[in-house]
Amino acid sequence: MKLPPLNAVKFDALDNHSKQQIHLARETLVNQRKAFNAQPYPSEKLRKQQIKALHRALIKHKDKLVKAIEADFGHRSTDETLLTDILLSVLDIKYNLKHLRQWMRPQKCGVNWLFQPALARIMYQPLGVVGIISPWNFPVYLLISPLVAAIAAGNRVILKPSEKSPYCNRVLQEIISEAFLKDEVTMIEGGPEVSQAFSELPFDHLMFTGSPKVGRKIMQTAARNLTPVTLELGGKSPVIIAPDMPINSAVERIIFGKCVNSGQHCVAPDYVYCPENKLDELISEFKRQFTQLYPDIYNGDYTGIVSDEHFGRLKHLLKDAKDKGATAIPLAPTEPKSTTARNLTTVDTPKTTIQQRIMPLTLLTHIQTNMSVMKEEIFGPILPIIIYKNLHQIIDSIQASPRPLAMYILSKKNAFAQQIMYATHSGGVSINDAGWQVAQNDLPFGGIGNSGMGSYHGHQGFLTFSHGKSIYRRGWFNTAKLMFPPYRNFIHRFLYRWYLK
Repeated sequence: MKLPPLNAVKFDALDNHSKQQIHLARETLVNQRKAFNAQPYPSEKLRKQQIKALHRALIKHKDKLVKAIEADFGHRSTDETLLTDILLSVLDIKYNLKHLRQWMRPQKCGVNWLFQPALARIMYQPLGVVGIISPWNFPVYLLISPLVAAIAAGNRVILKPSEKSPYCNRVLQEIISEAFLKDEVTMIEGGPEVSQAFSELPFDHLMFTGSPKVGRKIMQTAARNLTPVTLELGGKSPVIIAPDMPINSAVERIIFGKCVNSGQHCVAPDYVYCPENKLDELISEFKRQFTQLYPDIYNGDYTGIVSDEHFGRLKHLLKDAKDKGATAIPLAPTEPKSTTARNLTTVDTPKTTIQQRIMPLTLLTHIQTNMSVMKEEIFGPILPIIIYKNLHQIIDSIQASPRPLAMYILSKKNAFAQQIMYATHSGGVSINDAGWQVAQNDLPFGGIGNSGMGSYHGHQGFLTFSHGKSIYRRGWFNTAKLMFPPYRNFIHRFLYRWYLK
Protein backbone atom coordinates (compact mmCIF):
# COMPACT_ATOMS: atom_id res chain seq x y z
CA MET A 1 0.00 0.00 0.00
CA LYS A 2 1.10 3.58 -0.62
CA LEU A 3 1.48 5.85 2.38
CA PRO A 4 1.35 9.65 2.24
CA PRO A 5 4.84 11.19 2.26
CA LEU A 6 6.23 12.66 5.48
CA ASN A 7 6.83 16.39 5.80
CA ALA A 8 10.63 16.26 5.80
CA VAL A 9 11.10 19.64 7.50
CA LYS A 10 8.74 18.90 10.37
CA PHE A 11 9.95 15.32 10.70
CA ASP A 12 13.63 16.27 10.94
CA ALA A 13 12.82 18.67 13.79
CA LEU A 14 11.40 15.88 15.96
CA ASP A 15 13.24 14.01 18.70
CA ASN A 16 14.42 10.46 18.02
CA HIS A 17 11.64 8.80 20.03
CA SER A 18 8.94 10.58 18.05
CA LYS A 19 10.64 9.68 14.77
CA GLN A 20 10.81 6.02 15.82
CA GLN A 21 7.13 5.95 16.81
CA ILE A 22 6.03 7.55 13.54
CA HIS A 23 8.06 5.04 11.55
CA LEU A 24 6.59 2.24 13.68
CA ALA A 25 3.05 3.47 13.02
CA ARG A 26 3.61 3.57 9.27
CA GLU A 27 5.32 0.17 9.19
CA THR A 28 2.60 -1.36 11.37
CA LEU A 29 -0.17 -0.05 9.13
CA VAL A 30 1.44 -1.69 6.09
CA ASN A 31 1.91 -5.00 7.92
CA GLN A 32 -1.56 -5.01 9.41
CA ARG A 33 -3.14 -4.25 6.06
CA LYS A 34 -1.29 -7.24 4.55
CA ALA A 35 -2.41 -9.46 7.43
CA PHE A 36 -5.99 -8.27 7.09
CA ASN A 37 -6.07 -8.90 3.34
CA ALA A 38 -4.87 -12.44 4.00
CA GLN A 39 -7.70 -12.93 6.51
CA PRO A 40 -10.43 -10.40 5.66
CA TYR A 41 -13.20 -12.05 7.70
CA PRO A 42 -11.90 -13.46 11.03
CA SER A 43 -14.04 -16.18 12.53
CA GLU A 44 -16.15 -15.71 15.63
CA LYS A 45 -13.82 -18.10 17.44
CA LEU A 46 -10.73 -16.02 16.66
CA ARG A 47 -12.38 -12.74 17.65
CA LYS A 48 -13.48 -14.20 20.97
CA GLN A 49 -10.01 -15.63 21.58
CA GLN A 50 -8.51 -12.17 21.11
CA ILE A 51 -11.03 -10.50 23.41
CA LYS A 52 -10.55 -13.16 26.09
CA ALA A 53 -6.77 -12.75 25.88
CA LEU A 54 -7.24 -9.02 26.46
CA HIS A 55 -9.47 -9.77 29.43
CA ARG A 56 -6.88 -12.07 31.03
CA ALA A 57 -4.08 -9.56 30.56
CA LEU A 58 -6.20 -6.70 31.92
CA ILE A 59 -7.09 -8.60 35.10
CA LYS A 60 -3.50 -9.78 35.53
CA HIS A 61 -2.15 -6.22 35.46
CA LYS A 62 -5.02 -4.39 37.18
CA ASP A 63 -3.01 -3.60 40.33
CA LYS A 64 -0.18 -2.17 38.27
CA LEU A 65 -2.69 -0.08 36.35
CA VAL A 66 -4.08 1.36 39.59
CA LYS A 67 -0.61 2.43 40.75
CA ALA A 68 0.37 3.72 37.32
CA ILE A 69 -2.72 5.91 36.98
CA GLU A 70 -2.15 7.24 40.48
CA ALA A 71 1.37 8.21 39.45
CA ASP A 72 0.06 9.97 36.34
CA PHE A 73 -2.52 11.99 38.28
CA GLY A 74 -0.36 12.79 41.29
CA HIS A 75 -3.26 11.21 43.14
CA ARG A 76 -6.11 9.17 41.70
CA SER A 77 -8.62 7.39 43.91
CA THR A 78 -7.94 3.64 43.79
CA ASP A 79 -11.65 2.84 43.85
CA GLU A 80 -12.41 5.29 41.06
CA THR A 81 -9.79 3.57 38.90
CA LEU A 82 -11.22 0.14 39.71
CA LEU A 83 -14.82 1.25 39.11
CA THR A 84 -14.52 3.54 36.10
CA ASP A 85 -11.47 2.24 34.26
CA ILE A 86 -11.17 -1.47 35.10
CA LEU A 87 -14.72 -2.57 35.93
CA LEU A 88 -16.36 -0.75 33.01
CA SER A 89 -13.76 -2.25 30.66
CA VAL A 90 -14.47 -5.76 31.95
CA LEU A 91 -18.24 -5.26 31.65
CA ASP A 92 -17.72 -4.07 28.06
CA ILE A 93 -15.62 -7.15 27.28
CA LYS A 94 -18.20 -9.56 28.72
CA TYR A 95 -21.07 -7.84 26.89
CA ASN A 96 -19.29 -8.16 23.55
CA LEU A 97 -18.45 -11.82 24.16
CA LYS A 98 -22.08 -12.56 25.03
CA HIS A 99 -23.60 -10.93 21.96
CA LEU A 100 -20.93 -11.33 19.25
CA ARG A 101 -22.46 -14.39 17.57
CA GLN A 102 -25.81 -12.63 17.22
CA TRP A 103 -24.20 -9.46 15.83
CA MET A 104 -22.19 -11.38 13.22
CA ARG A 105 -25.24 -13.06 11.72
CA PRO A 106 -26.32 -11.58 8.39
CA GLN A 107 -29.45 -9.49 8.82
CA LYS A 108 -32.40 -10.52 6.69
CA CYS A 109 -34.20 -7.73 4.85
CA GLY A 110 -37.50 -7.58 3.01
CA VAL A 111 -37.90 -7.56 -0.77
CA ASN A 112 -40.72 -5.70 -2.52
CA TRP A 113 -43.20 -8.10 -4.16
CA LEU A 114 -42.43 -6.54 -7.53
CA PHE A 115 -38.94 -8.05 -7.39
CA GLN A 116 -39.81 -11.49 -6.06
CA PRO A 117 -38.58 -14.17 -5.93
CA ALA A 118 -35.39 -12.79 -4.37
CA LEU A 119 -33.51 -12.53 -1.07
CA ALA A 120 -31.92 -9.50 0.57
CA ARG A 121 -29.58 -9.38 3.55
CA ILE A 122 -26.86 -7.29 5.16
CA MET A 123 -23.46 -8.86 5.80
CA TYR A 124 -21.37 -7.13 8.48
CA GLN A 125 -17.82 -7.06 7.22
CA PRO A 126 -14.72 -5.74 9.04
CA LEU A 127 -13.41 -2.41 7.80
CA GLY A 128 -9.72 -3.32 7.90
CA VAL A 129 -7.18 -1.41 9.99
CA VAL A 130 -8.64 0.95 12.60
CA GLY A 131 -6.78 3.79 14.35
CA ILE A 132 -7.83 4.76 17.89
CA ILE A 133 -6.60 7.93 19.64
CA SER A 134 -7.56 7.86 23.32
CA PRO A 135 -7.38 10.51 26.09
CA TRP A 136 -5.78 10.70 29.55
CA ASN A 137 -8.80 11.13 31.81
CA PHE A 138 -9.91 7.47 31.75
CA PRO A 139 -6.77 6.04 30.13
CA VAL A 140 -7.83 2.39 30.35
CA TYR A 141 -11.56 2.43 29.66
CA LEU A 142 -11.46 4.93 26.81
CA LEU A 143 -8.81 2.83 25.08
CA ILE A 144 -10.16 -0.65 25.89
CA SER A 145 -13.81 0.04 25.05
CA PRO A 146 -13.30 1.10 21.39
CA LEU A 147 -10.55 -1.52 21.04
CA VAL A 148 -12.95 -4.31 22.05
CA ALA A 149 -15.58 -3.00 19.63
CA ALA A 150 -13.07 -2.90 16.77
CA ILE A 151 -11.82 -6.44 17.51
CA ALA A 152 -15.38 -7.77 17.83
CA ALA A 153 -16.05 -6.36 14.36
CA GLY A 154 -12.98 -8.26 13.06
CA ASN A 155 -10.49 -5.43 12.54
CA ARG A 156 -6.78 -4.92 13.12
CA VAL A 157 -6.05 -1.96 15.39
CA ILE A 158 -3.31 0.61 16.03
CA LEU A 159 -3.66 2.50 19.31
CA LYS A 160 -2.37 5.96 20.20
CA PRO A 161 -2.95 6.81 23.89
CA SER A 162 -2.39 10.24 25.39
CA GLU A 163 1.15 11.25 26.24
CA LYS A 164 -0.24 12.71 29.49
CA SER A 165 -0.57 9.24 31.03
CA PRO A 166 2.97 7.84 30.54
CA TYR A 167 3.02 5.44 33.50
CA CYS A 168 -0.33 3.94 32.55
CA ASN A 169 0.90 3.61 28.96
CA ARG A 170 3.79 1.41 30.10
CA VAL A 171 1.38 -1.05 31.66
CA LEU A 172 -0.96 -0.87 28.68
CA GLN A 173 2.00 -1.75 26.43
CA GLU A 174 2.53 -4.89 28.53
CA ILE A 175 -1.16 -5.79 28.28
CA ILE A 176 -1.33 -5.28 24.52
CA SER A 177 1.92 -7.19 23.94
CA GLU A 178 0.70 -10.16 25.99
CA ALA A 179 -2.76 -10.30 24.42
CA PHE A 180 -2.05 -9.72 20.72
CA LEU A 181 0.37 -10.26 17.89
CA LYS A 182 1.80 -7.05 16.44
CA ASP A 183 -0.14 -7.48 13.21
CA GLU A 184 -3.35 -7.71 15.28
CA VAL A 185 -3.02 -4.79 17.73
CA THR A 186 -0.09 -2.41 18.25
CA MET A 187 0.30 0.64 20.48
CA ILE A 188 2.15 3.80 19.43
CA GLU A 189 3.30 6.45 21.93
CA GLY A 190 4.34 10.07 21.64
CA GLY A 191 3.22 13.68 21.87
CA PRO A 192 1.10 15.92 19.63
CA GLU A 193 3.48 15.57 16.68
CA VAL A 194 3.07 11.79 16.74
CA SER A 195 -0.72 12.16 17.02
CA GLN A 196 -0.68 14.46 14.00
CA ALA A 197 1.35 12.00 11.91
CA PHE A 198 -0.86 9.16 13.19
CA SER A 199 -4.05 10.90 12.01
CA GLU A 200 -2.51 11.44 8.56
CA LEU A 201 -2.30 7.69 7.91
CA PRO A 202 -4.87 6.13 5.55
CA PHE A 203 -6.77 4.06 8.12
CA ASP A 204 -10.03 2.37 7.23
CA HIS A 205 -11.57 4.15 10.21
CA LEU A 206 -10.20 6.60 12.77
CA MET A 207 -11.65 7.17 16.22
CA PHE A 208 -10.67 10.12 18.40
CA THR A 209 -11.73 10.99 21.94
CA GLY A 210 -10.76 14.44 23.15
CA SER A 211 -11.52 18.13 22.80
CA PRO A 212 -13.56 19.75 19.99
CA LYS A 213 -10.53 21.88 19.10
CA VAL A 214 -8.32 18.87 18.40
CA GLY A 215 -11.24 16.93 16.93
CA ARG A 216 -11.58 19.51 14.15
CA LYS A 217 -7.91 19.03 13.24
CA ILE A 218 -8.26 15.25 13.29
CA MET A 219 -11.26 15.37 10.97
CA GLN A 220 -9.55 17.78 8.60
CA THR A 221 -6.47 15.57 8.39
CA ALA A 222 -8.46 12.36 7.97
CA ALA A 223 -10.45 13.92 5.13
CA ARG A 224 -7.33 13.97 2.94
CA ASN A 225 -7.51 10.16 2.84
CA LEU A 226 -11.32 10.01 2.91
CA THR A 227 -10.93 8.18 6.21
CA PRO A 228 -14.26 7.99 8.07
CA VAL A 229 -14.06 9.25 11.65
CA THR A 230 -15.82 8.79 14.95
CA LEU A 231 -15.31 11.82 17.21
CA GLU A 232 -16.16 11.80 20.92
CA LEU A 233 -15.66 15.42 21.97
CA GLY A 234 -17.60 16.35 25.11
CA GLY A 235 -18.86 19.88 25.60
CA LYS A 236 -20.83 21.80 28.20
CA SER A 237 -23.46 19.38 29.55
CA PRO A 238 -26.22 21.21 31.45
CA VAL A 239 -28.20 20.10 34.51
CA ILE A 240 -31.80 21.29 34.78
CA ILE A 241 -33.47 21.09 38.18
CA ALA A 242 -37.24 21.29 37.88
CA PRO A 243 -39.25 23.33 40.41
CA ASP A 244 -40.90 20.13 41.69
CA MET A 245 -37.60 18.29 42.33
CA PRO A 246 -36.59 18.00 45.99
CA ILE A 247 -33.20 19.67 46.30
CA ASN A 248 -31.68 16.94 48.46
CA SER A 249 -32.59 14.37 45.80
CA ALA A 250 -31.32 16.61 43.01
CA VAL A 251 -27.90 16.99 44.62
CA GLU A 252 -27.74 13.27 45.43
CA ARG A 253 -28.33 12.44 41.76
CA ILE A 254 -25.67 14.75 40.33
CA ILE A 255 -22.91 15.21 42.91
CA PHE A 256 -21.06 11.95 42.26
CA GLY A 257 -21.28 12.47 38.50
CA LYS A 258 -19.56 15.81 39.00
CA CYS A 259 -17.03 14.70 41.61
CA VAL A 260 -15.88 11.38 40.14
CA ASN A 261 -12.39 11.89 38.69
CA SER A 262 -12.73 15.47 40.00
CA GLY A 263 -15.02 16.28 37.10
CA GLN A 264 -12.32 15.43 34.56
CA HIS A 265 -14.58 13.56 32.15
CA CYS A 266 -16.61 14.40 29.09
CA VAL A 267 -20.07 13.72 30.55
CA ALA A 268 -19.52 15.61 33.82
CA PRO A 269 -22.33 18.04 34.67
CA ASP A 270 -20.90 21.35 33.48
CA TYR A 271 -23.37 23.87 34.89
CA VAL A 272 -26.72 23.85 36.71
CA TYR A 273 -30.03 25.61 36.11
CA CYS A 274 -31.68 26.14 39.52
CA PRO A 275 -35.11 27.63 40.29
CA GLU A 276 -34.46 31.12 41.64
CA ASN A 277 -36.19 30.47 44.97
CA LYS A 278 -34.06 27.38 45.71
CA LEU A 279 -30.50 28.68 45.27
CA ASP A 280 -29.65 28.93 48.98
CA GLU A 281 -31.07 25.49 49.65
CA LEU A 282 -29.08 24.04 46.73
CA ILE A 283 -25.79 25.50 48.00
CA SER A 284 -26.47 24.26 51.54
CA GLU A 285 -27.27 20.76 50.30
CA PHE A 286 -24.15 20.62 48.13
CA LYS A 287 -22.05 21.54 51.18
CA ARG A 288 -23.69 18.87 53.31
CA GLN A 289 -23.48 16.05 50.79
CA PHE A 290 -19.94 16.86 49.63
CA THR A 291 -18.72 16.74 53.24
CA GLN A 292 -20.56 13.47 53.69
CA LEU A 293 -18.91 11.93 50.61
CA TYR A 294 -15.47 13.44 51.20
CA PRO A 295 -14.92 14.34 54.87
CA ASP A 296 -11.25 14.83 54.00
CA ILE A 297 -10.41 15.45 50.35
CA TYR A 298 -6.83 14.34 51.06
CA ASN A 299 -7.84 10.92 52.44
CA GLY A 300 -7.53 9.02 49.16
CA ASP A 301 -11.13 8.97 47.90
CA TYR A 302 -10.94 12.30 46.07
CA THR A 303 -8.95 12.44 42.83
CA GLY A 304 -6.41 15.15 42.04
CA ILE A 305 -6.00 17.24 38.90
CA VAL A 306 -3.91 15.48 36.28
CA SER A 307 -1.22 18.10 35.57
CA ASP A 308 0.13 21.50 36.59
CA GLU A 309 -1.05 22.85 33.25
CA HIS A 310 -4.63 21.67 33.76
CA PHE A 311 -4.59 22.80 37.40
CA GLY A 312 -3.47 26.26 36.28
CA ARG A 313 -6.22 26.39 33.66
CA LEU A 314 -8.89 25.62 36.28
CA LYS A 315 -7.51 28.26 38.67
CA HIS A 316 -7.60 30.76 35.79
CA LEU A 317 -11.27 29.92 35.15
CA LEU A 318 -12.04 30.64 38.81
CA LYS A 319 -10.10 33.90 38.81
CA ASP A 320 -11.74 35.09 35.59
CA ALA A 321 -15.19 34.32 36.98
CA LYS A 322 -14.51 36.10 40.28
CA ASP A 323 -13.01 39.10 38.49
CA LYS A 324 -16.25 39.41 36.51
CA GLY A 325 -18.51 39.27 39.55
CA ALA A 326 -19.01 35.59 40.40
CA THR A 327 -19.01 34.31 43.96
CA ALA A 328 -16.90 31.17 44.49
CA ILE A 329 -17.94 28.70 47.18
CA PRO A 330 -15.33 25.94 47.71
CA LEU A 331 -16.87 22.98 49.53
CA ALA A 332 -13.66 22.03 51.37
CA PRO A 333 -10.37 23.70 52.44
CA THR A 334 -8.24 24.61 49.42
CA GLU A 335 -4.77 24.45 50.97
CA PRO A 336 -2.49 22.19 48.87
CA LYS A 337 -0.90 19.24 50.57
CA SER A 338 2.26 17.31 49.74
CA THR A 339 2.56 13.61 50.32
CA THR A 340 5.04 10.84 49.64
CA ALA A 341 4.12 8.63 46.72
CA ARG A 342 3.06 5.11 47.56
CA ASN A 343 5.19 2.19 46.39
CA LEU A 344 4.91 2.58 42.63
CA THR A 345 8.09 0.71 41.73
CA THR A 346 6.13 -1.99 39.89
CA VAL A 347 5.60 0.52 37.10
CA ASP A 348 9.09 2.01 37.30
CA THR A 349 7.96 5.30 38.80
CA PRO A 350 10.22 7.38 41.04
CA LYS A 351 9.91 7.20 44.82
CA THR A 352 9.75 10.88 45.52
CA THR A 353 7.60 13.61 46.98
CA ILE A 354 4.74 14.48 44.65
CA GLN A 355 2.33 17.40 44.78
CA GLN A 356 -1.30 16.43 45.06
CA ARG A 357 -3.09 18.93 42.86
CA ILE A 358 -6.31 18.85 44.87
CA MET A 359 -9.16 21.21 44.06
CA PRO A 360 -12.41 20.75 45.97
CA LEU A 361 -15.73 21.03 44.23
CA THR A 362 -16.31 24.78 43.93
CA LEU A 363 -19.72 26.29 43.26
CA LEU A 364 -20.04 29.55 41.35
CA THR A 365 -23.00 31.91 41.62
CA HIS A 366 -23.83 35.29 40.00
CA ILE A 367 -22.85 33.89 36.62
CA GLN A 368 -22.45 36.07 33.52
CA THR A 369 -22.28 34.78 29.94
CA ASN A 370 -18.99 36.60 29.27
CA MET A 371 -17.12 34.49 31.82
CA SER A 372 -14.65 31.95 30.44
CA VAL A 373 -16.25 29.30 32.63
CA MET A 374 -19.41 29.64 30.51
CA LYS A 375 -17.59 29.64 27.17
CA GLU A 376 -15.43 26.50 27.42
CA GLU A 377 -15.85 23.00 28.79
CA ILE A 378 -14.76 23.09 32.43
CA PHE A 379 -13.42 19.53 32.75
CA GLY A 380 -12.83 19.88 36.47
CA PRO A 381 -14.47 20.40 39.89
CA ILE A 382 -16.06 23.79 39.18
CA LEU A 383 -19.85 24.04 38.96
CA PRO A 384 -21.57 27.29 37.88
CA ILE A 385 -25.16 27.70 39.07
CA ILE A 386 -27.60 29.76 37.00
CA ILE A 387 -30.96 30.74 38.44
CA TYR A 388 -34.01 30.71 36.18
CA LYS A 389 -37.62 31.89 36.28
CA ASN A 390 -39.22 29.77 33.57
CA LEU A 391 -38.50 26.82 31.32
CA HIS A 392 -38.48 28.89 28.12
CA GLN A 393 -35.46 30.79 29.46
CA ILE A 394 -33.57 27.48 29.76
CA ILE A 395 -34.59 26.17 26.34
CA ASP A 396 -33.65 29.42 24.59
CA SER A 397 -30.22 29.36 26.25
CA ILE A 398 -29.51 25.73 25.37
CA GLN A 399 -30.68 26.20 21.78
CA ALA A 400 -28.31 29.15 21.40
CA SER A 401 -25.32 27.11 22.63
CA PRO A 402 -23.25 24.37 20.94
CA ARG A 403 -24.96 21.00 21.29
CA PRO A 404 -23.66 19.13 24.37
CA LEU A 405 -22.69 15.49 24.77
CA ALA A 406 -25.12 14.98 27.64
CA MET A 407 -28.09 16.68 29.27
CA TYR A 408 -29.32 15.99 32.79
CA ILE A 409 -32.96 16.63 33.70
CA LEU A 410 -34.08 16.29 37.31
CA SER A 411 -37.85 16.22 37.73
CA LYS A 412 -40.68 14.12 39.10
CA LYS A 413 -42.85 15.05 36.15
CA ASN A 414 -42.31 13.23 32.87
CA ALA A 415 -43.94 16.10 30.93
CA PHE A 416 -41.19 18.48 32.10
CA ALA A 417 -38.45 16.18 30.78
CA GLN A 418 -40.34 15.51 27.55
CA GLN A 419 -40.73 19.23 26.83
CA ILE A 420 -36.97 19.78 27.16
CA MET A 421 -35.99 16.66 25.19
CA TYR A 422 -38.19 17.57 22.20
CA ALA A 423 -37.04 21.21 22.19
CA THR A 424 -33.27 20.66 22.43
CA HIS A 425 -30.48 18.51 21.00
CA SER A 426 -27.76 16.62 22.84
CA GLY A 427 -25.77 13.42 22.39
CA GLY A 428 -27.80 11.78 25.13
CA VAL A 429 -30.15 12.54 28.01
CA SER A 430 -30.15 11.21 31.55
CA ILE A 431 -33.25 11.78 33.65
CA ASN A 432 -32.80 11.90 37.43
CA ASP A 433 -29.19 10.75 37.19
CA ALA A 434 -25.86 12.04 35.92
CA GLY A 435 -23.11 10.16 34.15
CA TRP A 436 -24.13 6.52 34.38
CA GLN A 437 -25.72 6.48 30.93
CA VAL A 438 -22.17 5.79 29.74
CA ALA A 439 -22.20 2.40 31.46
CA GLN A 440 -25.32 1.13 29.63
CA ASN A 441 -24.03 -1.14 26.88
CA ASP A 442 -27.37 -1.25 25.08
CA LEU A 443 -27.32 2.53 24.65
CA PRO A 444 -25.20 4.05 21.85
CA PHE A 445 -22.77 6.64 23.20
CA GLY A 446 -21.84 9.64 21.11
CA GLY A 447 -22.25 13.34 20.55
CA ILE A 448 -23.88 15.64 18.04
CA GLY A 449 -22.48 18.77 16.42
CA ASN A 450 -19.77 20.30 18.59
CA SER A 451 -19.88 17.32 20.97
CA GLY A 452 -18.97 14.71 18.41
CA MET A 453 -19.81 12.55 15.43
CA GLY A 454 -20.80 8.90 15.38
CA SER A 455 -21.27 6.60 18.35
CA TYR A 456 -20.14 3.33 19.87
CA HIS A 457 -20.68 0.98 22.88
CA GLY A 458 -22.31 -2.44 22.63
CA HIS A 459 -23.95 -3.28 19.33
CA GLN A 460 -23.46 0.28 18.09
CA GLY A 461 -19.69 -0.14 18.51
CA PHE A 462 -19.79 -3.32 16.41
CA LEU A 463 -21.73 -1.46 13.71
CA THR A 464 -19.39 1.55 13.80
CA PHE A 465 -16.36 -0.61 13.02
CA SER A 466 -18.17 -2.77 10.43
CA HIS A 467 -19.37 -2.23 6.88
CA GLY A 468 -22.95 -3.30 6.33
CA LYS A 469 -22.60 -4.86 2.89
CA SER A 470 -25.90 -5.08 1.01
CA ILE A 471 -26.49 -8.43 -0.70
CA TYR A 472 -29.35 -9.03 -3.14
CA ARG A 473 -29.91 -12.48 -4.63
CA ARG A 474 -32.33 -13.01 -7.50
CA GLY A 475 -34.28 -16.28 -7.69
CA TRP A 476 -34.17 -18.58 -10.73
CA PHE A 477 -37.48 -17.24 -12.00
CA ASN A 478 -36.60 -13.76 -13.27
CA THR A 479 -39.65 -11.53 -12.96
CA ALA A 480 -37.54 -8.43 -13.64
CA LYS A 481 -37.57 -9.16 -17.36
CA LEU A 482 -41.28 -8.29 -17.39
CA MET A 483 -40.22 -4.66 -17.00
CA PHE A 484 -37.67 -4.78 -19.84
CA PRO A 485 -38.26 -2.88 -23.12
CA PRO A 486 -40.20 -2.44 -25.25
CA TYR A 487 -41.90 -0.10 -22.77
CA ARG A 488 -45.55 0.84 -22.37
CA ASN A 489 -46.72 -2.77 -22.36
CA PHE A 490 -49.38 -4.11 -19.98
CA ILE A 491 -46.98 -4.38 -17.01
CA HIS A 492 -45.77 -0.80 -17.35
CA ARG A 493 -49.30 0.58 -17.69
CA PHE A 494 -50.34 -1.39 -14.59
CA LEU A 495 -47.41 -0.13 -12.51
CA TYR A 496 -47.88 3.48 -13.53
CA ARG A 497 -51.61 3.38 -12.87
CA TRP A 498 -51.43 1.87 -9.39
CA TYR A 499 -48.20 3.26 -8.01
CA LEU A 500 -47.65 6.67 -9.60
CA LYS A 501 -50.45 8.40 -7.81
